Amino acid sequence: MKKLSLRTRVLTGAVAAAALGAGTFGAMSANASTPAAAPAAAVAADTANRHLQQTTHLTVAAATKAAQATLDAAEKENQRVSVAVVDRNGNTVVTLRGDGAGPQSYESAVKKAYTAVSWNAPTSELAKRLEQAPNLKDIPGTLFLAGGAPVQVKGAPVAGIGVAGAPSGDLDEKFAKAGVATLAK
Repeated sequence: MKKLSLRTRVLTGAVAAAALGAGTFGAMSANASTPAAAPAAAVAADTANRHLQQTTHLTVAAATKAAQATLDAAEKENQRVSVAVVDRNGNTVVTLRGDGAGPQSYESAVKKAYTAVSWNAPTSELAKRLEQAPNLKDIPGTLFLAGGAPVQVKGAPVAGIGVAGAPSGDLDEKFAKAGVATLAK
């Protein structure tokens, strides 16, 4: 049997180490992208922890469905609006700007959605509260005009839909409620 030179042995070892390293890295990458199931004991301990709270959130697909239904309702009445759907925390999940919607409608729709989910009430009702508490309008990110509707699960807000751009807040809110109704189906 022929003895390999030192150079050949070093190169062969380096190639083997590189192949092993690449295989290990690939396995680690695969494991990192697929989370392992939590041990049953850990799950039981977490559910017993009274310092944790579970919340319900709309999926992006559901938020998009609601936004599109809202926009479709407005288009049926030849209204050019923008629609925003925010999550329970007021973060924007999806926005749609209808053809011909005014430049101000985008930001107004987001603020109406945020306001509706923050107070778990249609923004038309909240606008009435300004008579007793005019400083409410000073809260950052809010807009107390009709056109926002909360999305509720068991009475708790999980999202808000805001619409802006129609000639009246009543129309904006009508379209927002059409989006909410789509989620109930």
